[in-house]
Amino acid sequence: MTIGRNNHQIFETLQTQNSERLKYSAGIVSIIVNTLLFALKYWAGIVSGSVALLADAWHTLSDSLSSVAVIIGVKLSSREADKKHPFGHGRIENLVAILIGVMLAIVAYEFVMESVDKLRNPDNKAIFGTLAIVVTAVSIVVKELMAQFSFYVARKTGSTSVKADGWHHRSDALSSIVVLAGIFLQDYFWWIDAVLGICVSLILVVAVYHIIREAVDKLMGQNVSDETIEKVNVIISETVGNDLKAHHFHIHNYGTHSELTFHIKLPPEMSILEGHGIADKIEKQLREKLGVESTIHIEPMG
Repeated sequence: MTIGRNNHQIFETLQTQNSERLKYSAGIVSIIVNTLLFALKYWAGIVSGSVALLADAWHTLSDSLSSVAVIIGVKLSSREADKKHPFGHGRIENLVAILIGVMLAIVAYEFVMESVDKLRNPDNKAIFGTLAIVVTAVSIVVKELMAQFSFYVARKTGSTSVKADGWHHRSDALSSIVVLAGIFLQDYFWWIDAVLGICVSLILVVAVYHIIREAVDKLMGQNVSDETIEKVNVIISETVGNDLKAHHFHIHNYGTHSELTFHIKLPPEMSILEGHGIADKIEKQLREKLGVESTIHIEPMG
């Protein structure tokens, strides 16, 4: 039993290290690419005299700041458990996700203000050239690829902060689409840039809602899904061979791992030693098959 537990701990450690490397990779790639895109957009904005391009450039730079926050969050959340934090520091990632959500909300607000200003001042047009079109088109493609990469890492690691960063990348791609649409259509519809800006802001608000809601749900605690309960019952049946009437499920997510608690019913004549042995077997199987640490409360049948 000790050997099995040690093997599981080794596997869990390797899995955690791989997850951390993926998260770091997403953050570092984001910082490097966003800094280069910022320089290109800023240069194009100066050459064309476009306020929209300059604002888009600073929006791209803000992505680098959110990626720095992701890296800091990964570093802090990977710290080992201590006396003050016996379940580790994994929930720091949820706090980082909320921070990124707030940053996205600020970006959405700035889009609305900029769009309203353009509606009030229709004569405030920039002189766009080929450079502005090429830089903006490249930005759209690159930022969407970065968003997809971040979403991939988030699916692999379950990281809410990396997922939030992916939405930040996508928001930058959307803002670049607004700029590009404005470049091609401003001669036909003077209001198109402003209206698209407001639409993008609404998309960002929806993204912010989902990001913050998911992070807050994990911090406050979530119900155990029916799928998880079914898997637990199957594992119990396979381990001890009968129905122990498992009930009263609770799960606590700590970012890097989850703690599951529930009750089982055993015959009242069974000894404490036998009951402990059954609970220990079930906990071991849940650790190996579901990757959760479980605590089982024993109740007498009837």
